[in-house]
Amino acid sequence: MQKNIAVLGVLLLVSACNSSIDGISQASNTVKAKVENCPKAAVVTLPLPNKNEGFYERFDWHIRNIVADDETLRFQTLKQDFVFCRANNTWTVQTGTLPKDLQPPTNYTALAQDWVNPKFKNINFQGQTYQYRVVQEPKYSLSADNNISRPEVPDPTKDKIVFELITPNSKNPQRQTVYTLKDLQNAAVKAGFSAEGNQLGVPRVTSSLVYGEKIWWAIAFEQGEGNNGIATIMSYDPKTAKFSLIQPEALGFTQITDLAITGDVNSPTFWMGTNLGGEGNLYIPAKGLVAYRPDGSLSTYTTHNSPLVGAIPDKLRLENDRLWVSSANGVCQVKWQAADNPESWTCWRFTAMAKLPEKLPLYSASTNQKPAVSLPGKNTVEVLWWSPVNFQTNKGRYEVTYPQGFTTKLNEGASKYEFGRSLPTGKPPIEWPGFEWHWNGQKFVRTLDEVSLNLVGGGPQGIGSGEFKPELPMSWQAMRGDLELVDISPKSTSVKYYSGWVDSEKLQPYLTVVPQTRPQNPQPNPLLKGQ
Repeated sequence: MQKNIAVLGVLLLVSACNSSIDGISQASNTVKAKVENCPKAAVVTLPLPNKNEGFYERFDWHIRNIVADDETLRFQTLKQDFVFCRANNTWTVQTGTLPKDLQPPTNYTALAQDWVNPKFKNINFQGQTYQYRVVQEPKYSLSADNNISRPEVPDPTKDKIVFELITPNSKNPQRQTVYTLKDLQNAAVKAGFSAEGNQLGVPRVTSSLVYGEKIWWAIAFEQGEGNNGIATIMSYDPKTAKFSLIQPEALGFTQITDLAITGDVNSPTFWMGTNLGGEGNLYIPAKGLVAYRPDGSLSTYTTHNSPLVGAIPDKLRLENDRLWVSSANGVCQVKWQAADNPESWTCWRFTAMAKLPEKLPLYSASTNQKPAVSLPGKNTVEVLWWSPVNFQTNKGRYEVTYPQGFTTKLNEGASKYEFGRSLPTGKPPIEWPGFEWHWNGQKFVRTLDEVSLNLVGGGPQGIGSGEFKPELPMSWQAMRGDLELVDISPKSTSVKYYSGWVDSEKLQPYLTVVPQTRPQNPQPNPLLKGQ
């Protein structure tokens, strides 16, 4: 069976996004920080995409790694760092410092070799080094002409995901089966899906840490085009040389992006970031931040039922009674023992801002020829997105906030969402034009990681109308602007959207971090009216 090579780049990009630094997520800060040691303010502009990058790359602020010391917390993305100073709770944005080994491979050969023979990673436990990796059996092979292949496996019990651990003073790895294709098929049937069409996605370790007297790992998997896996936490006890597996049924086929552990070592709580992948879409919101307990119970914190500032937690860091939760949209600091109380959350949001030149034309849709209004100069505006106007010239426009708003009517109404089992907690099972927006108590808002990429499906979808044509950019009225629902029926929707579009060459956006505030008098979600 020949593996689809196109999936390789997507897989390893996801792998790079979920790389973690070993064993530091349980560390705590005990030294008093000094204000004079805070990083100096810097201007970091919104980067333009390099050749062969998608336009959305400039808004890719997914956190790949967290580096902490006595003075700062550094949240590393591919191209910039968002840096929190402990002394005065302030933020700066700096040029990226993500280590090379956490960045995606830059050539196909490196990608292929890493898939065929993934490198062992290290974690230290009581002064000794343990090496680990997770592989698929039978393994992939790489031919002389760089074609990747894997033999057919007629027996699903022999198609396996296997964890390998090399202990100190040992050359040969201990091996533990994580799950088989048969296990995946059984899980699919139990969840009400068909067993047919499932195949094991290439696995990856997304977190490793030491808690109590054990080493812990979170294991995720390639997802999409039939590839899937089972959400797994596993541990190893060096005293008994035994592995243990935890596969929460409630998480099913959810990817675990990172792991932190709190509470009694004999009965801990597992905190996890979650994500889903699809065909051509690396980031689909799942269950947000999950707290899972040994009795099988869990709590979920999403953009729909909590102050969580991004839909997909990328990286977690535990410091005493505080849990740091980072996403592509910002960072929250949570008092984890009281996470159900919104007052226990302090959140900040990543964004781009720009100073307006004199009388800048504002368009009510991304490709409109005639401007709707002119924005007054010298003000500062928030920059939300970029969309192409002309594919040949790469000309485009930035979506910016516009408090006065525009109103539009769409020939698409509300209907029942057919896949309610996969919805994030708190999200109404209603399909409508603003499905990827969430209600914040005042308006429908859309975080950066709620913008589904749809790499092979015409690109991100927003508020707009018209037929998709591959040779022409779509005209969007809003991609990330706030929405107010004016009227909705099974056949049509009227919304007021609080954004507009400006020619991108007129702005020089820079990155910043702003406090995330909650509405003072939150109102019920209007989609639930009458239910």
